[in-house]
This record gives sequence, structure tokens and C-alpha cells, in this order.
Amino acid sequence: MAVSSLQKQPARGPGRPFEKGRSGNPAGRPRGARNKATLAAEALFDSEAEALSRKAVELALGGSEGALRLCLDRIIAPRRERPIQLAVPPIRSASDIASAMGAIVKAAAQGTITPDEAFKLSQMVDTFVRAIDTSDFDKRLQKLENAGAEESANAVGWYGR
Repeated sequence: MAVSSLQKQPARGPGRPFEKGRSGNPAGRPRGARNKATLAAEALFDSEAEALSRKAVELALGGSEGALRLCLDRIIAPRRERPIQLAVPPIRSASDIASAMGAIVKAAAQGTITPDEAFKLSQMVDTFVRAIDTSDFDKRLQKLENAGAEESANAVGWYGR
């Protein structure tokens, strides 16, 4: 019998060119292997890095803004955060938060700090106040537990007479 070229192939499902769990190239690229074109470009760049750097500096000194930006970006790392000099009143309780937040808002309004820095500082103040509240709660709880323990001891002594 002749084999029909239109014989039905086993269905593999939509978007599955290969059987599940089996790739078209089982050996595949080894882990960590790098693209040959990338390796060749890196080797070429490494051999010419000094000349390219010198040319970029010459172009920057010649007035090329793009070359100047490139050189400065390599010399000076981008500034992500900066130290802030800001007088904030001491925070000893939740009632002190208003004056501290007032100082932060005033500094942001005057342009002494950026709005993002003001936001981060306000989060710090909020975290500090929550820490104070937690500490106060713990102190009150300890005081109540100690008072409850004393009352229990006194009650046992009263009934024991």
C-alpha cells in the first residue's frame, strides 16, 4: 500500500512545535555560553579602548556636547541621593510630629529639599512616631500586667487568711 502524504500527524497542541518536555535541540547551548558576535565586538573594543577613550576626550574638549556628557558620565557617577542638612525639632512623642512635619514641608516649599526627599523624610518621621507609640504601648502593658499580678497576689493573700 502507498503511504499517503496527507496522513494525519499527531496533534501537539497550539503553539507547541515539539512534544512536551522534549526540545528540538536537546544538547542546546551550554549554560553561560556567550554570543560569538558579542565576544568578537568585546575583543575589538578591548584592543582599541585606549584610542577610543582618547578620541572621546578630544571631541569633548573640542566642544562636542555628546562626547562631553559621555566623558562626565564615566568620570562622575550619577548622583542618586545626597545628604540633607535640615533642622527638624526633636520627636519624643506623637504630639511632636506636627512641628517636625512643618519643618519638612517648609524646606520643600523653599526648595531646600526636593519633594521626593520631603516624602522620604516624612516616612522616616512616621516610622519614628510608630516606634515611640509601640514603646509607649509596651510600657503601659507592662505596668498593667505588673498591677494585675500584684492584685492577684493580694487577692490570694486576702482569701487565705
